[in-house]
Amino acid sequence: MAAVLESITIPRCSAFRSSNTSPSLMMASSVSSISSTRKSSGLSEFSGLKLQLGYQKSAVASAMSKKVRVVRRGDGAVCEAQETALEVPSVTDKTWKSLVTDSDVTVLVEFWAPWCGPCRMIHPVIGELSKQYAGKLNCYKLNTDECPSTATLYGIRSIPTVMIFKGGEKKDAVIGAVPKTTLTTSIEKYL
Repeated sequence: MAAVLESITIPRCSAFRSSNTSPSLMMASSVSSISSTRKSSGLSEFSGLKLQLGYQKSAVASAMSKKVRVVRRGDGAVCEAQETALEVPSVTDKTWKSLVTDSDVTVLVEFWAPWCGPCRMIHPVIGELSKQYAGKLNCYKLNTDECPSTATLYGIRSIPTVMIFKGGEKKDAVIGAVPKTTLTTSIEKYL
């Protein structure tokens, strides 16, 4: 049985735009009311989420998160973990031979597409593996929408598909958004 511990309603920033009051002041009052609600409920502060404002970097955004780098258009809550994930370099049809086939190191390639939800779930895992096996394993991602010929060459019919190459030859393939342990087991066989 599940129970709701706390429910907080944050008005959309677009509602602030129609009023005469400064968006920063309106957001600051919302943030202070959330803080007082959190303190009265006895819940600890969290740092996993931050507000993303559709305005230039403001004092409110700076106060809420010390890691504000670029404020994009649009409003909402953003998970900071997305910004801490290691970005895996892309490989294309043109760079495939030099980065994968001719590599002296074992290579892991994630076949993905931007519209694929499970692909977005496995991106951070591939980033962690890239960091964990630095120097022993090169990790890349290939967008199947932009590079269909390579995906067709290797018979990709479902994404995400993670393939491991050693000496330019395909050694293993894992299909679907799988746990890190599954990928680690496959990688360990070819290192």
